[in-house]
Amino acid sequence: MAATDLPAAASASDIPGQASPGALDRIESGLGKLVDFVAAALLLVDIVLLGWAVTARYLLNIPVTWIEEVAMLVFLWFGMLGVASALRRKIHLRLTFVLSKMAPDRRTRFERVAHVVLLVFLLKLIAPTIALVELNHIVTTPNLSIPGSIPVLATLVSIMLMMVFLLIQMWRASSARIVLVQTIIASAVAIGLELTPPLLAEFGNINLLLFFGVGVMALIIIGVPIAFAFGAATVGYFTLTSDLPLTVIVGRINEGMSHFILLTIPLFIFLGIQIQYTGMARAMINFVVALIGSARGGLSYVMLCAMYLVSGISGAKAADMAAIGPILAPAMKERGVREGDIAALLAVSAAAAETIPPSLVLIIMGSVTGISIAALFIGGLVPAVVCMLALAVAVWFRSRHERRGEEKRDLRLIGKTFIIAIPALALPLIIRAAVLEGVATATEVAVIGVAYVAVVGTVMMRGFSLVRMGEILVETVALTGTIMIIIALAGAMSWALTQSGFADTLVSLMTGLPGGKVTFLAVSILAFIVFGSILEGIPAIVLFGPLLVPVAQSLGVHPVQYAMVVLLSMGLGLFSPPFGYGYYTACAIAKVSPDDAMWNMVPYLAALFAAIVLIAAFPWLSIGFL
Repeated sequence: MAATDLPAAASASDIPGQASPGALDRIESGLGKLVDFVAAALLLVDIVLLGWAVTARYLLNIPVTWIEEVAMLVFLWFGMLGVASALRRKIHLRLTFVLSKMAPDRRTRFERVAHVVLLVFLLKLIAPTIALVELNHIVTTPNLSIPGSIPVLATLVSIMLMMVFLLIQMWRASSARIVLVQTIIASAVAIGLELTPPLLAEFGNINLLLFFGVGVMALIIIGVPIAFAFGAATVGYFTLTSDLPLTVIVGRINEGMSHFILLTIPLFIFLGIQIQYTGMARAMINFVVALIGSARGGLSYVMLCAMYLVSGISGAKAADMAAIGPILAPAMKERGVREGDIAALLAVSAAAAETIPPSLVLIIMGSVTGISIAALFIGGLVPAVVCMLALAVAVWFRSRHERRGEEKRDLRLIGKTFIIAIPALALPLIIRAAVLEGVATATEVAVIGVAYVAVVGTVMMRGFSLVRMGEILVETVALTGTIMIIIALAGAMSWALTQSGFADTLVSLMTGLPGGKVTFLAVSILAFIVFGSILEGIPAIVLFGPLLVPVAQSLGVHPVQYAMVVLLSMGLGLFSPPFGYGYYTACAIAKVSPDDAMWNMVPYLAALFAAIVLIAAFPWLSIGFL
């Protein structure tokens, strides 16, 4: 019996063995606050360390060789704590489209199964993680001789915290009897898998379809977060098809997060939230509104321009839409813009901005494929312009019957808003110049941006609040956790596919397509639209980027051009109904029903698709300025 099914006279605390909601809340809140505080403090330490590295190297001419070691170790710790924090907050990416269509009772049953799957996965990782801690303890870092067990210990702590938070969530959602049954089943399955020999080894490549095709999709459909669906499928595959110890999988998980360039992700997430809080994003939007907002369809063009500008700073699509949507959506509704068009344009413009540096997907693409981050930053600007121009053409057709703004263009207002927006408009230029001129790495440049906004933004815009800064740090850590666990577990799954021989098969298949690179690019566009819609963006990049970029190079496609085609195609799928979660995020931000916006997406998606084809056909658009 679920807790919500109890008679009115009873409460959860009346059930024998069931903790009261108040006790659960206190335990979860206390532990959660401790995790958030430690993780936020570690993130702040990393920001200070990297800031000191830039200052010491370029201003004081003192190279600090040990900082990268410490910064990476601190990153692994707050990243893994962020994974646990994200589980507590229930913000790990998962597909809910199918679950939302189910009757409440059936949905509850599937969610209970999802909890059991996640609990089995965590239980299976405990022993190999402990073993890896012991194995790595004798390995030390070159500069400070830090034991190699320290970063793996972060994974172990995260696993234990996730188990506690998961059990609390299960306990809160169901009766004690149901939770006990779920725990017994999960424990039995975990022990059974430990004792079971590789029974399915003889099936060969059929196992790939069974675990990584049917298995992953089934887990995603029943509500298992996407990252953990990858992880559970990978653990199941190696347990039932090989004698490989799971310490190897845990090692791949840790290795997947141990790239210094990935430290860029939390720094740019922090920067994106920071510019929204200081009002710098609003200042840019106000300037563009004053400049072109009074034209017919003007606010739609403003949305496109604002998305291009804001994406150059925040790097996260949800943050971009949250910065722009609440400001422009009400004014667009007053102007007579179709409500469906508002959400549709917000979603598709976010997809078109995927390649605007310093986009997180550019950083992740570079980190998993070896493509230069600086080259991706340069190559992403023109393709984004092409996409925005294509959307502008669609806006022109859609807004022919829309009335103009009543206000006339006011040069004084334009000048005033421009002056206010100068600090915000300068930030993307500072970030890109610092990377291109070699002043800082792609990781360190984010710290320059954070320091710039902390000084200029807080003084000129809104002031400074220690409480709010703490909230930003905590939010950054949780969002970082959702991204990093996807990279880690998708990376482990990608490695499993490579070890199985699937990578060689895929390379042979794509290389042997008739029509050479033209067909290859066409298939890639369609495939990544599907991958972006079903697997979400980052998992698709981590899984297939390392496999297909070498194929593109062998066929004569420049890796930067291929990255642009892949990322924009993935973005199109990510923001397309019915599966793309970005579409529903845009609808929520614009306060428009997804049903009302769905058909309005068609002309904008068609325009974006045409732009992608153009970028695939003309390599110069991506590599002309390299």
